[in-house]
Amino acid sequence: MPVIATRGLTKRFGKTVAVDDLSLEVEVGQVFGFLGPNGSGKTTTIAMLLGLIRPSAGELSMFGLTGRRGLHAARQRIGATLDIPSFYPFLGGHDNLRIVANLRGVEGPAIERALRNVGLFERRRDRFGAYSLGMKQRLAIAAALLGDPELVVLDEPMNGLDPEGMQEVRDLLASLAAGGKTIFLSSHLLHEVERSCTHAAIVRHGRIVRQAAMDDLLASGVAVRIVAGDPEALRAAALEYPDSESAEVRGDGVIVRLRSDDPGALNRYLAGRGIYVSVLTPHRSTLEEAFIGLTRSAEEVGDGQAGDAAGEEAP
Repeated sequence: MPVIATRGLTKRFGKTVAVDDLSLEVEVGQVFGFLGPNGSGKTTTIAMLLGLIRPSAGELSMFGLTGRRGLHAARQRIGATLDIPSFYPFLGGHDNLRIVANLRGVEGPAIERALRNVGLFERRRDRFGAYSLGMKQRLAIAAALLGDPELVVLDEPMNGLDPEGMQEVRDLLASLAAGGKTIFLSSHLLHEVERSCTHAAIVRHGRIVRQAAMDDLLASGVAVRIVAGDPEALRAAALEYPDSESAEVRGDGVIVRLRSDDPGALNRYLAGRGIYVSVLTPHRSTLEEAFIGLTRSAEEVGDGQAGDAAGEEAP
């Protein structure tokens, strides 16, 4: 049973289509990356999941529950943060969480558990204003963890963080997943999604371009790195190969994406043109490369025509 399932989920703001016929599934235990550029409908989708705005069309279920009452019950099992909450800068982390816990009707021991989960228990008395960005983000996640939710929804948890802060949040996500929680993570930071998530959906102009396990996303197609003399000349020759999808100069070599799974045929083709390869090795795609390739393909078939003006803001 999926933790989150949508079918044809759509949200319109007047003539603007922010989320367009979106269908996805998130299973128990996944660290699920919901990724796309700014304005792709990520935050609007999360707002519908959390009941902050109503869908214009489509179906939504969580924990197998549907309808107004069912979704209300399901949302009691969710912890979420849409940004760093407005904590009081002159209060410590513990006292800030105590205020949040009182508002939610959560018992006191939950505060200590949340602080320990995010690695802030030893710094619980320190003023929030003195926290680093990574610590502030971890306290925001601690607030989402109050009540021990089964599903944790995080919107851009690494936005604005320095490398150390990103590492802190990345380690925290891995720890939460190891503890049995399901994570739904929205982000436009593709390299962090690649390092943090087990599954992902790529969204563009409010539509899902592809949803898959991370390993499957990165295994899309066949790519090789080749070195043979002048990289620009090699790139031009590789692009003329009938099964070549793209070719890009990288340093002293060229990354070639193939429609077939026979890089040896490319080698023979180049040799037939008098270009003798000194290096030909498999190239593992990055999520950024997969994202660009998938969204470019969607643009070519007109997938981006609806919702070009879609924004992230909810009313």
